Amino acid sequence: MMRLNKYIAHAGVCSRRKAVDLIKGGEIKLNGKVELNPAVEISDTDKVEYSGKVLKLESTKVYLLMNKPKNFVTTLSDEMGRKTVMDLIKGKVKERIYPVGRLDRMTTGLLMLTNDGDIAKKLTHPSHGVKKIYQVTLNREVTETDLETIRNGFELEDGKVNVDAVQYVKNESKNTVGIEIHMGKNRIVRRIFEHFDYQVLKLDRVYFGGLTKKDLPRGFFRHLTEKEIIMLKHFS
Repeated sequence: MMRLNKYIAHAGVCSRRKAVDLIKGGEIKLNGKVELNPAVEISDTDKVEYSGKVLKLESTKVYLLMNKPKNFVTTLSDEMGRKTVMDLIKGKVKERIYPVGRLDRMTTGLLMLTNDGDIAKKLTHPSHGVKKIYQVTLNREVTETDLETIRNGFELEDGKVNVDAVQYVKNESKNTVGIEIHMGKNRIVRRIFEHFDYQVLKLDRVYFGGLTKKDLPRGFFRHLTEKEIIMLKHFS
């Protein structure tokens, strides 16, 4: 027995949280009828359908790390016809996998793709405190006063912002800073600096849950090592 949203995630469609949205939006059929309850328990004799296709659990788990280039959206498909990160792996992975979390179109850097719903949940839910570090290039030098305000926490329109660390990047000009954060709010890094009237010129995720971009060129991806997979599975 397995909850419907978990089944959808393990079938390689999307994360559990996104699966809840699909179910509540009436996009999932269970045994031929639209099912709106994400928590309904199903068994291997039930038939689950999405977009007219019967979903099957993926027996082989796949874990990819991508160095995302800009001008790609982090979705399975895009109704506006823009390029997606799935275009970068098209024809190279036979299993159905999906992006973990989201980087906006102009943000570059580390992105995980998998069909493991448990791992996806651990990497995206704020309660697990997964460390993310971004390098941010701004249109002007960041003042010490603004850095201190960001460190101490401040209010945005949807609540308080708390960062784990923020500082100038060594050997770079003072318009380039590194920021460590585990909040999952939409566009949070851009919004932090826009609040202080800075324009974000470049935003690059350089660290994600213990993973780095070492030896991974922009636009390329690699399979995680067994050691890296074990590390991710042992997040609290």
